Amino acid sequence: MDYDFALLDFSDDSPDAAARRRGWIEAVLRGFRDDRPEDDSVERWIRHYRADDVTVRGAWLPEGELGAGPMPVATYASLDKTLNAGRELLPLRMITDVTTSAAHRRRGLLRRLIEDDLSDAVAQGVPMAALTAAEATIYGRWGFGPATFRTGVTVDTTPGFGFRDFRDPGRVELLEPAEAWPHVKAVFDTFHARQRGSVAWPSPYEDMHTGAWDPSSGGANRKIRVVVHLDAGGTVDAFAIWRPGEDKTVKVDEMVALTPQAQLALWSFLGDMDQTAKVTFNLFHPEDPLMWALTDLDRVSTTEVQEFLWLRVLDLPRALAARPWATDGSVVVEVDDPQGHAAGRFAVTTADGEATVVRTDDAADVRLSAETLGSLYLAAVPVRQLHRAGRLAGSEDSVRRFAAMADLSEPAYSLTGF
Repeated sequence: MDYDFALLDFSDDSPDAAARRRGWIEAVLRGFRDDRPEDDSVERWIRHYRADDVTVRGAWLPEGELGAGPMPVATYASLDKTLNAGRELLPLRMITDVTTSAAHRRRGLLRRLIEDDLSDAVAQGVPMAALTAAEATIYGRWGFGPATFRTGVTVDTTPGFGFRDFRDPGRVELLEPAEAWPHVKAVFDTFHARQRGSVAWPSPYEDMHTGAWDPSSGGANRKIRVVVHLDAGGTVDAFAIWRPGEDKTVKVDEMVALTPQAQLALWSFLGDMDQTAKVTFNLFHPEDPLMWALTDLDRVSTTEVQEFLWLRVLDLPRALAARPWATDGSVVVEVDDPQGHAAGRFAVTTADGEATVVRTDDAADVRLSAETLGSLYLAAVPVRQLHRAGRLAGSEDSVRRFAAMADLSEPAYSLTGF
């Protein structure tokens, strides 16, 4: 079957375009097994996509085929924001809303959509692509590798919850979500500029964090609460967005702190609330001081560890120059990339934490796939571990040298889903 692949202009309000636009949104929701949208959800979706200048792609059945009409059989969208690579905020192609109709799987629809978009990113000079995947087995074939991991924790806050030695020089304050938003956004923007691995928020975050819109229900979110922390000088330096659950549980949706003291102050507030026996959070920072600050570290239980941010290197010299390096050295890296974007042999020379990367015909010291390169980029997985797993080839000496250069002590972290 010859599918109709096309870009969809979300700024076009003509009747035909509006019908196709709504059909596209309904196809996304059908693909993720969500309810059909109300008019308000459609309008918010359009507003968000226009604000982020989202490129919308799809595949439709040709006219005359049973099932042809405004609703596509495959959907795909992308937008450009930034990734904190460690040395700079790197332009990032963010991929979202990828679905294929259950009746049209394995027809090459996703391949066409994703390869067209990655080629466009390369043409636009965007050096990196990213997504957050619902399934871990789909995107490796297009060079995406898991680059950060999401850790879920449950914190027992029953009587006895307390800290070894913590005194907050500042204070916390409960604010209504809409009132808190300017402070929440300011803290996140500062965090994004500091935290390697962070991805900028797309525009729906304002509606989600003010309670104006809940993507899971399609309506307002009346359950969320916001607490902010003020330092000794009265400046907001942390926030937590949470909601009460059943059985005296508090579910934290988002938590960002600019200092360890502010992080502990948020945990102290959440743990000391009345009618609370348990606090859950599924984006626990790898360097959160909570466990080792408590009198009883067993009160923090890890409930899950799952891949979160997936990265795909498109411009290897630019991308490697944007991240920090641990030691001075040199290595020739050969990348196998079926799509060709990062393929080739590159001489990587590092000095004072910076890398110079040039193409070379010299023999490779280490060899890896584009998928493995994506996982190595933020140093979420040690080089030698991937070597032992058969994901990276090279002599012991070469791998050891590359590991000394590429592995980083401070963990990467992202809390932006899209």
